[in-house]
Amino acid sequence: METYESIREWKDRQIMSYLKDTISLNVFHDQVMHKVMDVAKTTAGIPPCDFTWFITGSGGRKEQGLISDQDHGIVYEWSSEKNDAYFKTLGDELALGLNAVGYPYCKGNVMSSNPMWCKSFEQWQEQLGEWLSDEGWEAIRYLQIFFDARALYGNQSYTQQLKSIICEFIRQHPSTLPRFSSNIKYIKNVIGPVGQILVERHGPYQGNVNFKYAAFLPYVNAVRLLSIKEGVLETSTLKRINQLTRLNDYKKMLQNCEKNFIELLIYRMILLQKENYEDTHYLNINNLNKEQLQNMKRILKDGKRLHSEVIELTSIS
Repeated sequence: METYESIREWKDRQIMSYLKDTISLNVFHDQVMHKVMDVAKTTAGIPPCDFTWFITGSGGRKEQGLISDQDHGIVYEWSSEKNDAYFKTLGDELALGLNAVGYPYCKGNVMSSNPMWCKSFEQWQEQLGEWLSDEGWEAIRYLQIFFDARALYGNQSYTQQLKSIICEFIRQHPSTLPRFSSNIKYIKNVIGPVGQILVERHGPYQGNVNFKYAAFLPYVNAVRLLSIKEGVLETSTLKRINQLTRLNDYKKMLQNCEKNFIELLIYRMILLQKENYEDTHYLNINNLNKEQLQNMKRILKDGKRLHSEVIELTSIS
C-alpha cells in the first residue's frame, strides 16, 4: 500500500531521469498525481458519482518544470449533501497529498480543497456564468485559469463542455473580449532601448531575469486569448499554436512562435534546475553563452511583439 511518503521518495529518485524533454517530464508529473489520487481515495472512500479531477496552470498546459506548485479542481456529476461532503473530503486530501509529495500549496488557493474550485457540473455552469457577467479583473483571471484546465482523472468531457460555455459566450458577446485583453495587457518588459536584456537590479534575484513573466507569459497569455476568441479547446500552448496557425488570419502573427516556445521549454529544462519553486522563475543571463544570449533576446522580442499584436487585435469591441 503506497503512502504519500513512499510516493515522495519514488518521485525524488526518478524525476531526474525524466529531464531529457518537457513531454517526458510532464508525463511523469501526471503519473505522480495519479498516485496521489489513488491514496486520497483510500481516505475519502468510493466516489458516490461520476467526476473529473482537473489540473490547470502549467500542469494543465503540460508545461511544468522540475518543480511545480498546485493548480487543480474538481467537477462532479450532481450536488447533494452526500456528494458535497465526499468531494470536500477528497479535495482536502488531494491538496494535502500533493503538498506532501513535493507540490507546494497554490498561493492563489486554486486547489480542490477550496469550494470555489470543487463544484458539481451545474454549480460550475452557474459559476462560469457569474464570472462571465462580472466586469471585475479577478473574475476574468479565474476564467483564464479555468480555460487551461485539463482533465487528469475521471470523466474527460466535463471540462471540455464547461470551457465551451466560455467560448460560446464570447462568440455571442464579442464585446466581452476586451475585458480578457485588459486582464493580460501589462507584461514585464525586459528589453532595453538599445536591445539589451534588463535584469533585476535589487533583491535576492539581482542580475537575473524573471523568466516566467518576461519570457513565458507573453506567449502563454497571448495564445490563450486567441484560443478563447477562436474556440480552440486545447490546453497546451504548442497545440493551440498549431491549431491557430491553420487559420489564415494568424499565420503571420504566430510566425516562429512554435519554434520560440519549444526553445523556451528547452532552456528552462537545462538552465533552471533549482531546488526552490520561486527560484525556477529566474534565469541568470550570465549562464548563457553568446549564442544563447542572442537567441534569448530574439525570443523575448518576438514574445513582446506577439503580445502587443494580440492585445491590439482583441482590445477592439
